[in-house]
Amino acid sequence: MPESVVLLHGFSGTHRAWDGVAARLDRERYLPLAFDLPGHGAAADAERPIAFSGCVAHVLAASPERFVLCGYSQGGRIALQVALRAPERIDRLVLVACSAGIEDAAERAERRRCDHRLADELEAGSWAGFDSFIEGWRAQPLFAGEPPEAGRLAREDQRRNRPDALAAALRGIGTGEMEPLWGRLAEMTMPVTVLVGARDEKFQALGQRMTELLPDSQLVVAPGGHGLPLENPAAVVRAIERR
Repeated sequence: MPESVVLLHGFSGTHRAWDGVAARLDRERYLPLAFDLPGHGAAADAERPIAFSGCVAHVLAASPERFVLCGYSQGGRIALQVALRAPERIDRLVLVACSAGIEDAAERAERRRCDHRLADELEAGSWAGFDSFIEGWRAQPLFAGEPPEAGRLAREDQRRNRPDALAAALRGIGTGEMEPLWGRLAEMTMPVTVLVGARDEKFQALGQRMTELLPDSQLVVAPGGHGLPLENPAAVVRAIERR
C-alpha cells in the first residue's frame, strides 16, 4: 500500500499550496493528504479561539493511524507539536523552513504584539482591500528573490482565505503564541529531514541548530528561498522520499 504523507501548509496558505508536491509524488509509493488548517481555506470557520492544541487534534483526527508528516513554516511548527503529542503515529518527519519557536521571552512578546496588531488591522479592514494585505505580506524580506511564478501561485493561494479567519489564526497560532520547543527536540526519535532554501539564511541557521538537537536528523539545503513548496516542489518531494 502507498505510504500516507500528511502535508501542513503555512500561514495564509491552504492545502492547495501542496499541489506541485502532490503532483510529483510517486502515487504507487505515496498517498498525499493535504488539508486546510484551522482559520484557513475550508477550515475558516473552525472553533474559536484557535489554538495549537486544537490544530494538533485536527491533524491527528484527519490523518491515518501512521503517516509521514511534512509541515511548512507555520505548518512545520504544528508538525513538531503533532510529533511530540503522538510520536507512535509518525514514521518520518519533514520540516520545511521551520523554527522550534522564539526562545527569548521579550522577543516572543514583541512578536505576539505585532501579530495581534496585524490581526486587528485585518478585522478592521485597515488595508486597502485584502490584496493590499497580501502584497504587504509578500514584501517581507523573507520572500526576497522569489521567482514571479512562485509569487503568483502564493498570491492565488492566499486569496482562498478570509481576513477575519486569518486574524483568528494569528491570535491563536502566530509565531509569538508558541512556547519554544528547543528543549524537547531530543525527545523526537523518528527520522527527521530539515529542508531549507539556499536564499533563506535565517532558517538555514535555525535548521542547523534543530538538526544538532534532533537525535536522527539531517539538514538539506535546496535551491530556492523560504517558499520551497511553491518554488521548488521537487526538492520537497526528494526530502519526503529520503529515509
